[in-house]
Amino acid sequence: MSRTDRRAWKSARTLADLGQLTADWLEGRLGSQPGYMPNCGPDEETAELVPSLAALNRAGFTTTCSQPGLAEIGYDGAWWTQHAAVEGYLTDRALFQRILDAAEALAHTVVVDDPSTGRCDEVVVVTHRDGEPYTAFGARPGPRDMRNLYGVLDPEAHRELDGAIHLAVIAPYYGPASHRALWRSLDQVTGLEPPDADDDQADADDDQEPAASR
Repeated sequence: MSRTDRRAWKSARTLADLGQLTADWLEGRLGSQPGYMPNCGPDEETAELVPSLAALNRAGFTTTCSQPGLAEIGYDGAWWTQHAAVEGYLTDRALFQRILDAAEALAHTVVVDDPSTGRCDEVVVVTHRDGEPYTAFGARPGPRDMRNLYGVLDPEAHRELDGAIHLAVIAPYYGPASHRALWRSLDQVTGLEPPDADDDQADADDDQEPAASR
């Protein structure tokens, strides 16, 4: 990480600071982000999500990981299925409730780890390779992982993360239609997209997982 980027991250004290810096990294104004390879931007598959993710970060939901929804043959010839999903930290209770309300309206799955209430939901598998579980969302990093991932941050920023809600929002089905429903609903929460009359649930229903594996 360059000295300039290190100073920027070291200056963060609040979750709002971290969200702004994450948005700047997503949009290319910062070259590095803690926990990622230095001088490396978002993954290629994240490109279409950058406006939505930047808006979430600036609204108060500091994102740490996300993925689009898909169902396709992957680089290795295996059949990959992904549920659209995003996870991160927030302290704004009003924003938290708006996201929960939007998720409930479309039957999206939420995974919550809230230190203030003791709620700690089970993680959810979001990616399968040839029908086998591959990755999961919703696991809050432990103290050692936090030091490894975010060692560059000021202790005050670490305390902010420790007390924040860790939240994952996951589309109920894999594939592109459920992907669109998830990100559209989050865009409406942040104001990036106005509410509309589209039937997102009908779109999501088109993505229901088939009984037969591929």
